[in-house]
Amino acid sequence: MPGRSALCSFLIACAIAAPRATAQTDVADMREDVRGLTQRVNELSLRVEQLEHENSELRGKVANFEGSRDTVSAAQLNGAVAELNAAIKSAVASSRSEILEKVATQMENLAKQTNAALDSIARPATSVQGRPSAQSQPAKPAFGDSYPKEGVNYTVQKGDTVGLIAKKTGAKAQDIIDANKLLDPSRIQSGQVLFVPGGK
Repeated sequence: MPGRSALCSFLIACAIAAPRATAQTDVADMREDVRGLTQRVNELSLRVEQLEHENSELRGKVANFEGSRDTVSAAQLNGAVAELNAAIKSAVASSRSEILEKVATQMENLAKQTNAALDSIARPATSVQGRPSAQSQPAKPAFGDSYPKEGVNYTVQKGDTVGLIAKKTGAKAQDIIDANKLLDPSRIQSGQVLFVPGGK
């Protein structure tokens, strides 16, 4: 049975060799994984170094900025205050000139109206034909002097008229008007004392 022993030897050799081959394959895979991990760790180390470098640069910039920030802010604040003051002065000057212009215009209009009113009072109103109208001419008093020089004083009562006083006293209404120089006989007032020529 030499064939059987050879087969057994082959199978035993295969059984021994198979785990060895598997183990060698596993070792090779693990070496490859370790190589890949080592490469990845190296890349990460480089990245960490770069980040640390960038971080230190940023810290330097922040430190420089913080050192100059107060000065810059104060300068900007002073500039802003100066601009604001200039704007306020400009606005005040502009509004002041606008107010003065409005006041001057109103005063000029008022002066024109006043002058027009004074002119209309000073010159007599004229009709279309250029002649003075009857309403504008003051009525010239036409008091007569032919009334009796003797008479009585009469105190005007409420409701009295010149005609009524003439009837009460037996005088003439025109004589009362002439003697007292009444421009408007209808405007006598109660309590007023009139001289009644020829009255009793």
